[in-house]
Amino acid sequence: MARIAVFSTQAYDKNFFDNARTEHEFEYFETRLRPQTVNLAQGFDGVCAFVNDRINAETLKLLAEANIKLVALRCAGFNNVDLREAENNGIRVMRVPAYSPEAVAEHALALIMTLARKTHKAYNRVRDGNFSLVNLNGFIIHKKTVGVIGTGQIGKAFCRIMNGMGANIIAYDKYPSEELEKMGVKYTSLEEVLKNADIVSLHCPLTPDTHHIINKNSLSMMKNGAMLVNTSRGKLVDTSAVIDALREEKLGHLAIDVYEEEEKLFFRDLSEKIIRDDQISRLMQFPNVLVTAHQGFFTKESMEQITQTTIKNIDDFVAGKESDNEVNCKMIKDCK
Repeated sequence: MARIAVFSTQAYDKNFFDNARTEHEFEYFETRLRPQTVNLAQGFDGVCAFVNDRINAETLKLLAEANIKLVALRCAGFNNVDLREAENNGIRVMRVPAYSPEAVAEHALALIMTLARKTHKAYNRVRDGNFSLVNLNGFIIHKKTVGVIGTGQIGKAFCRIMNGMGANIIAYDKYPSEELEKMGVKYTSLEEVLKNADIVSLHCPLTPDTHHIINKNSLSMMKNGAMLVNTSRGKLVDTSAVIDALREEKLGHLAIDVYEEEEKLFFRDLSEKIIRDDQISRLMQFPNVLVTAHQGFFTKESMEQITQTTIKNIDDFVAGKESDNEVNCKMIKDCK
């Protein structure tokens, strides 16, 4: 049995863990894990963290001093963890590499369809008794060229959806999928994807190579009026460059479920507070921008899988077993 301090806890996290069959003991903290909150982990065997917890070198050194030997991530991404420092301090880092990839892929579809058919605007109009169709003219996905950057499990699921809608799919990934190629997906360079796609959807992990993969230069390559969709990681996109592209009407639509400064905003109710992030405030003023607060993963099926995989990771840690879900410096080219 292990005692685990669970950080960045929401009510739904507690419900899923409490309903799981396990001998491990969990204590829940709403606060994010960062150097200032490491003291809460005193007396525990490990910590369970989420996407916006700050697991940097300072945090890991303090965790090691508290005799913490496990960081169990209840997410797939691990860009917020200093893997070199974890290794230096003998702390194992485990993640949930795949949880219902269809959940995120379907959310990307929902974002695309909402912007394409302006259903969010129609919904608000009808509730106010306005049944006019003026300015609600949209476009269809059928026969559009959809560019997919990153064809891992989520990217594959997204390609299958777009294929079913009759889109022409082009993709960029360092490791092309034979399965997708047989389905008709054409792999090409990043530049060609950007130049030819009507819709560009990001499904790649955040690494030093992909940080700000969407920037002023890449945006300039895109078709005038193209749509950009990001349901992966916020820092894939240079927000300032995207705002400029929207203002100049280079970018036709933007749909994001992630944001590069989201840790200050997402998973919190700020409805009674002033939003002091000028960039997110500016984005939400554009009529062709749709923002959701990192909910792509948030389905019953995904939460059950995240919980069960996290518990299995803790089981393996307690038993001293190797795990395919462990992450370390060997996985990152420029791990420092």
